[in-house]
Amino acid sequence: MAMGVNEEQILRSALQGSRRDLSRLLSLIESGHEITIPSQKSWTLGVTGPPGVGKSSLIGNFVNYWSSRGDKVAVLAVDPSSPKSGGALLGDRMRMTSADSGDSVFVRSLATRNHPGGLSAYISIMIDCLAACGWDRIVIETVGSGQSDYRIAAFADRILLVDGPDRGDIVQAEKAGIIELADIIAVNKSDMEGSEQAAETIRSSLSMDENPPTVHLVCSHDGSGVDAMMKDIENCIYEARCRLRARERLISAWDFRLLRHPELNRVLDLLETGSITVEEAVKSLSKSEE
Repeated sequence: MAMGVNEEQILRSALQGSRRDLSRLLSLIESGHEITIPSQKSWTLGVTGPPGVGKSSLIGNFVNYWSSRGDKVAVLAVDPSSPKSGGALLGDRMRMTSADSGDSVFVRSLATRNHPGGLSAYISIMIDCLAACGWDRIVIETVGSGQSDYRIAAFADRILLVDGPDRGDIVQAEKAGIIELADIIAVNKSDMEGSEQAAETIRSSLSMDENPPTVHLVCSHDGSGVDAMMKDIENCIYEARCRLRARERLISAWDFRLLRHPELNRVLDLLETGSITVEEAVKSLSKSEE
């Protein structure tokens, strides 16, 4: 869908600082409107980790830290969609106590809409949009879906892995491979028993790495340890990961194209009844695009 006059007006207004039109612009992007955003270099932090470790609450601390220093902070919080209804709760901002702290903070909840990889299909253009509109710090919170979280490496230039006192969470991260991509690791809920042991176990498991990520003990409830971690995040010299970023972006675009294929439902009907094989389905979808 090409950009029309109304979309151009919304884009112009958003670039001039209108928060309302920025929200409208992101809604248009999420609805599939093709909008050309002026290219801007962005500063992005991907926050990932298992569900329930306090990612959203910790991001609230980040917002306080940056906004108090005069930075404009935007948060894209991704929630999983129901595979049956397609709906999502979109409730992450309820756990971010700084979500409504003035003009320097912008929080947007996004549904994955069952896009593979646990991220919205439009996350890349939304990042470009926020950067073009003047947001200094862009935080992406993943759904915390474990072994699909590594796709965040395609879109964030810094990755923070958040863990809890339970050692079982970090084992899942090791299985998923996300721990190998993390620039910084935070063990949240440091006021709980077992948190120091969890941090030490993580450090030990990374001891053979040439440049292991720094492990911080933090508590989003009282803010302890957050300032030290934020300094590390700001000073992070991240690995370019150019090949991985390119690979994951290509896969993401490929998945998105498949899910929007006009013949998809017809082919799924044939697969469901056993009329064709998966290999035949792939060939049919590929052939219809020639």
